[in-house]
Amino acid sequence: MSASNVDLIRGLYAKFSAGDVPGVLAMFAPDVVWNEAENFPYADNNPYEGPEAVLNGVFARLGAEWDGWAVEPEQLLDAGDTVVALGRYRGAHKATGKAIHPQMVHVWTIKNGKVARFQQYADTHAVLQAMA
Repeated sequence: MSASNVDLIRGLYAKFSAGDVPGVLAMFAPDVVWNEAENFPYADNNPYEGPEAVLNGVFARLGAEWDGWAVEPEQLLDAGDTVVALGRYRGAHKATGKAIHPQMVHVWTIKNGKVARFQQYADTHAVLQAMA
């Protein structure tokens, strides 16, 4: 089952990269719990509960505030019902024009073929500097 979880998360990143936000949200459980990294700009409403909260509290803000925001997973680690993604973010803040390419780690918990939990770890300092 865990290999299919890795495939699920690989597909989620592919949908996000293609701009298929409805496709990404469809991969979430109705009661998904989403946590941004402490001190990350969008952690102000942690935890986000439900796909609509993630859409409005995280995805919409990323689209409004960043040009070319991208998640670049470099490695997916299979841990059964948990998939860990190691990679980087890329984008340029619209207000400052400053570009970023910081490290990130995403921890995904899968239940019944859907994303049940998400925890982000990221270089918040680099992101906040680009926004200042």
